[in-house]
Amino acid sequence: MWNNHNMGPWAYIYQDVSWILTLGWSTLVLGTVVLVDYFLAQLRVWQRFALYLVILTVLVIIFEGIVVNLGIRTYAPEVEAVFWGPKIFGVNIEVLYYVPVFMGLVISFYKYWSLVLDDELVAPVKKRHWLGSLVISVVGVFLFELMIEPMVINTNLPAWSYIYHDVSFLMTGLWVLIIWLTLYAVDRLLIQFNLVVRFLVYLGVIGLIVLPIEAWFINHGYRLYGPSATANFTGFNMMFTDVPIEVAFAVPLYLALVITFIRFWEINLENELSAAPQRQPVRDQARVSVHQ
Repeated sequence: MWNNHNMGPWAYIYQDVSWILTLGWSTLVLGTVVLVDYFLAQLRVWQRFALYLVILTVLVIIFEGIVVNLGIRTYAPEVEAVFWGPKIFGVNIEVLYYVPVFMGLVISFYKYWSLVLDDELVAPVKKRHWLGSLVISVVGVFLFELMIEPMVINTNLPAWSYIYHDVSFLMTGLWVLIIWLTLYAVDRLLIQFNLVVRFLVYLGVIGLIVLPIEAWFINHGYRLYGPSATANFTGFNMMFTDVPIEVAFAVPLYLALVITFIRFWEINLENELSAAPQRQPVRDQARVSVHQ
C-alpha cells in the first residue's frame, strides 16, 4: 500500500521495508499504550483504547507528513486512486480512517499477546455471548476489508452484493462465518488449553479453510490483486492451488491481526474487565487472561 525510499541499502530488511521506520512506529505505538495505561489506569478498557487511537492518529499524521514531505514515503497508485483531494499536514485526509483501523488491529495484537507474555490469570466464562462475538467478528473483518480494498479487487460478483467500491458482503460474510465459527468451536472443544495453543489452532484451521477458497476465487476470476502487489510476486506458486506463494504467506499474517482483534475484545467484554474502577500498576492492571 505504501513504499519507503531514499534511506540507503543498509536501512532495508526486505524490499522497501525499513527497520528504522518499523522501529520508530513500534516505539510510538508502545510508548503511547504504556503511558496511557500508567497515567490513566482508572479508565475502562474501551476508554483507554479509544484514547490510544486518538493520540496515535494525531501523532501519525504529524510524522507521516514529515516522511511524505521528505520524499521517504509514497503510496501505491491503487491507493492514490482512492484519495479524493483534501490533505492534513501534507497527508491525505483518508489517514483519519486508515490510521485508527490499522492501529486498532496492531494494538489489539499487542494487547492479546501481553496477556500471554505477562502470564495473566484467566477468569473462566460461564456463558459465551455468541451474538456479541459475531458482531465483533463482523467489525474486525469488515474494517480490515475496507483498509486493504485498494490493493485487492473483488470482481464478477452480483452487483447488489457490493456495499462499498468492490467490497462485497457475500465475500466478507463468508470470511466472517469461517473465522467466527472456528473461534467458537475451538474455544468449546479446547477449553482446557491456554491462549497460545488455541491461537495456533485458530490460525491453522482457518488457514487450511481460507487458502483453498482464496485459490478458487483467484483462479475463477473473483479475486484480483493490484499491479503494485503482483509486481512484487516472485512467480512461485503453491502446489495444488496455483496461488502465488506471497498470498500463502500473507493469509496467516492478515488472519493473525483479525483473530487477535476479535479475541482481545471477546476476552474483555465477556469478562467485563472494563468494569474494574480501581487504579493499579500497569502490570497488574493488564492482568486479565482467559481460560474458557
